[in-house]
Amino acid sequence: MSSSITQLAQTLRERRTSAVELTRQAIARAKKLAGLNALITLDEAGALAAAERADAALATNPASVLAGIPFAHKDIFCTNGLRTTCASRMLETFVPPYDATVVAKLGDAQAVSIGKANMDEFAMGSSNENSFHGAVKNPWDTTRVPGGSSGGSAAAVAAGIVPFATGTDTGGSIRQPAAFCGVTGLKPTYGRVSRFGMIAFASSLDTASVLARSAEDCAQVLAAMAGHDARDATSANRLVDDYVGALAKPLAGLRIGVAREYFGAGIDAGVGAVVQAALGEYEKLGATLVDVSLANAALAIPAYYVIAPAEASSNLARFDGVRYGHRCADPKSLEDLYTRTRAEGFGAEVKRRILVGTYALSAGYYDAYYLRAQRVRRLIANDFNEAFKTVDVIAGPTTPSVAFKLGEKSSDPLAMYAADVNTVAVNLAGLPAISLPAGFSANLPVGLQLIAPAFAEARLLSAAHQFQLATDWHARKPEGAA
Repeated sequence: MSSSITQLAQTLRERRTSAVELTRQAIARAKKLAGLNALITLDEAGALAAAERADAALATNPASVLAGIPFAHKDIFCTNGLRTTCASRMLETFVPPYDATVVAKLGDAQAVSIGKANMDEFAMGSSNENSFHGAVKNPWDTTRVPGGSSGGSAAAVAAGIVPFATGTDTGGSIRQPAAFCGVTGLKPTYGRVSRFGMIAFASSLDTASVLARSAEDCAQVLAAMAGHDARDATSANRLVDDYVGALAKPLAGLRIGVAREYFGAGIDAGVGAVVQAALGEYEKLGATLVDVSLANAALAIPAYYVIAPAEASSNLARFDGVRYGHRCADPKSLEDLYTRTRAEGFGAEVKRRILVGTYALSAGYYDAYYLRAQRVRRLIANDFNEAFKTVDVIAGPTTPSVAFKLGEKSSDPLAMYAADVNTVAVNLAGLPAISLPAGFSANLPVGLQLIAPAFAEARLLSAAHQFQLATDWHARKPEGAA
């Protein structure tokens, strides 16, 4: 399904197609491409019922631009009556009794969810190989990873199953798979989109948003998702900008900071060349390139991999076999219930992060690790604040390489973590960022990352949109994609 949201919405309003027809196409496509393993749960009956309601609304009301548009939810958002597994054995049969705010908002807009997208277990991973339901494959090369943790969402969009999908970004989990799969992925400011009903990984970092083909499509979806939610204490109580209206803003006068640290050692030469060429295109369109420095960028990975596991160890303590989720058979004691349930229910990467996080928070090590990491987090945020005194956005490669082979880094967690080197600092600082397709290296997509000050999503989206009006990288599709 390669048409944009705006194009699909127009065909629906002109009665050239129906929501039911679009939904049937998406379901058929999902079944045909089941080998990608992009979806965990296909909700055929629920989707067709929602499509019928959308058609009824389209016949009588000036409905939302998303009305009748099929999409997929990352399987981290609670969906009332439909299982939410978080790609784990722990929640393999969990059926929530309520909708996450993101689910409710897109439901109110009458978008049609066809099911739940695969992901790394509890959103912990950079390759989507950590899922209890099996690895997702990259539509551009099925021997390669789609990126994580929102790899199922990215693969579903890239393969043309749906025009957009929800995702979450804790350290790059929207932007990295967007780069690997050649789609557009937006990470908003922390607090811009409600986290209510989104199963927590690291509560001070988790951010919900969207993957789609273009910045224009991302703007349409963010407009529906964003806003204050009293049920989320970290939700920002401020007005939602006109993201769609801001897309037309020209690039003339835009100051783009080129962070030298994002082009240092470890960046693949082909990736660097593609991104430099994209920045040259921005200059042709009227933007000005300015050298900037993010002096503490090298500290982002170690700080993140102390803070995120620490918060995960706290959040995942709720999965104990008592209230919901997996429960071991015939526990001999309360301690046996806890230990065997968690040993059976969690995968290797989740266990690794729980152990690291618990150690970092333990007596005698809190000051040495967690407190120090939080101080580094402040330094990283200060670097961004200083840079934004002279530039409007900051640019660099989203990832240091193109998508790597399935299994290539599975035995080396540190190499896997390094895939997030250009993305985690954004989450530590709570800033918005977007990854957009910028070209190809070794016949695989390369992503350009743009970062903006807090709550400047409109600026990001317009900068990305103007680039996409002048190029067609975002319109390129893998062989066999709809």
